[in-house]
This record gives sequence, structure tokens and C-alpha cells, in this order.
Amino acid sequence: MVGIDEHIRMVLARHAVDTGLYSPVRGVQAMIDPVLRRWGSQYIVDIRPSGSFAKGTAVHGGTDIDIFISLTSTLSDTLQSIYDTLFNALSQAGYVARRQNVSIGIAVGGWKVDVTPGRRQDQYGNYHSLWSNKTSSWLQTNINEHIRVVSGSGRINEIRLIKIWRNRFGLDWPSFYLELFVINALKGARVGAVQDNVVTAFRAIDQSIATRRLIDPSNTNNAVSATLTADAKAALSVAARSALSSSWENVFQ
Repeated sequence: MVGIDEHIRMVLARHAVDTGLYSPVRGVQAMIDPVLRRWGSQYIVDIRPSGSFAKGTAVHGGTDIDIFISLTSTLSDTLQSIYDTLFNALSQAGYVARRQNVSIGIAVGGWKVDVTPGRRQDQYGNYHSLWSNKTSSWLQTNINEHIRVVSGSGRINEIRLIKIWRNRFGLDWPSFYLELFVINALKGARVGAVQDNVVTAFRAIDQSIATRRLIDPSNTNNAVSATLTADAKAALSVAARSALSSSWENVFQ
């Protein structure tokens, strides 16, 4: 019988996403680049991978790559108009576009892609303003800061395992919220003790998902933990309690 250590290692390897320089999924950006450039023209500062792909926490079964479009602060269009016109541009190019909170979901060559437009708050910094469909308002973000906090946390394997569990059981938990929760729950825990740390994370989900308040490290006014309803948090608590009483072979596949 495969040991627990070996099973976890195999699961992580099975769900690994190639994020290297020559990863096939990186070709997605080149495929949609002409559409994005026509839409944003001279207002585009940069187009780059972001999200789980850039942080090293991506797993199969989720979004394959996130693309962030940085727009100049001199663009005077409203944030809602920026979002809506990008949605229309992708739709008119033949992609089946889905409105999400701050991103637009499309499929490109079999890959799941989330595209997010943001306008710089000034001409030189990394802080951007995004349109939020959920709140019908704007929010501040700093993609570079998100990548720094998560990729440097020392908790990449634990985050990836919790994502694998989330996907396996169809749980509603936005990735950035999940990442911050795991990092917070494992404060002081030994780096590299993956099995023990995953148990600690599950216990924290069970006992404190409903009350643990987590703030966006790039925006103190954005409570990331508020992105889920009480019912969704309750479902996570129940699922985590079940995981704690189940075998790794059932929890992670």
C-alpha cells in the first residue's frame, strides 16, 4: 500500500502545472495578444501572467493561467467601461466570455484563462484599480505584492493540496482567499512539515473559517474573507471536518 508521504507526493506531482519559461500554457498569451492589443492600443502598459500561475500555486482543475492587463493611469474611461469593452472585444473575437468578479473567463485552445484589466493609479507604481462586478464598485490591488506574499510564504505545497481538495469536492473558495487563509493558519508552523501543516489547515478551516478576517496585503480596505457568504463558509467547515476523519487517499486524488 502506498504510504501517506508517497501518496501526497504523487498527488502533488499529478496536479502539477508547468509554469516554466517554455510551458505550453504560456502560448495562450501570444494567442490572445492581438485581440488585447487592438482593444487597449496605446493605453496598454503591460500584459503578463498573474494569479496562481505566477505565484506557483496553480493546480490542474482550476484556471490554467491568469492574464493581467496593466493600463496607463492616463486612460479616462470608467473602470466599468474598461471591463465591459474588454468583455465585448473577447466575445467579438469568438471567445465564449464569462463575467466573473474582476476577471473575464475564456477558453483558449483547451486552456482555462482568466483575463483581468486594471488601470494604474499613477504612472510609475504597481497599484491598480479594478472594476468589481460583485460590489459594482472599484477595488485596489497590487499584483506584484500578491505574488510576493504568496510565492515567498513557504506554504506552496500546503496551498496546492488545499486547492486540490477544494476542486475535488467542488467547493466554493476563491484562490486568493484560500492562499491567504492557509498562510495565516500556518503562522509559526514548521516549513516543510506538509502533512502536519495540512492537518493544521483543515482544523483552522473547520474551527475558524466563519470568523477569521483576512485583509488584502495591498489594500487594507479590502477584506478578502468577505468574498464568501456565511453558507459557503459553513460548507467549507463541514468539508474540512470530514477531511480530518478521512484517509488521505480519499481526501486527495
